[in-house]
Amino acid sequence: MTDTMIPDADSLREEARIVRDYLEASMVPDPERAATYMAKNVTITFTGGRMYHHPSGPAGFNAMRYKWVKKDMRQFDVAQGAEGTVVYSTGYLYGEWHDGTAFEGNRYVDRFVVEGGKIVKMDVWNDSAERILTARGIEA
Repeated sequence: MTDTMIPDADSLREEARIVRDYLEASMVPDPERAATYMAKNVTITFTGGRMYHHPSGPAGFNAMRYKWVKKDMRQFDVAQGAEGTVVYSTGYLYGEWHDGTAFEGNRYVDRFVVEGGKIVKMDVWNDSAERILTARGIEA
């Protein structure tokens, strides 16, 4: 896999476009540009329950986990939630582990709350831990 499959901007609601643009910036990675899509008081709950308040937190963690990683964004779902407008981005991660092993097909779900044109909350889940366990021979 060489390129992300980014949904056409014209087909997305405004909140989903904000999320897509944030994700594009975060994949560069360009945490400062990514931060322009987030509220100053954003809460980011990353894999494993790690808490951050700026996109540099997840970018730094990803640099420890992967040699490089990108998202094959497949779908954006937008709904009104109790906290505001909720956007789910789903798809697959692909990239390379630090040992040089390539990977793809690693499922992800990112949940965002968007208010006033800014991301105020982000929750991240993916199968990376499962893939690491499988590589070490630990399977159910």
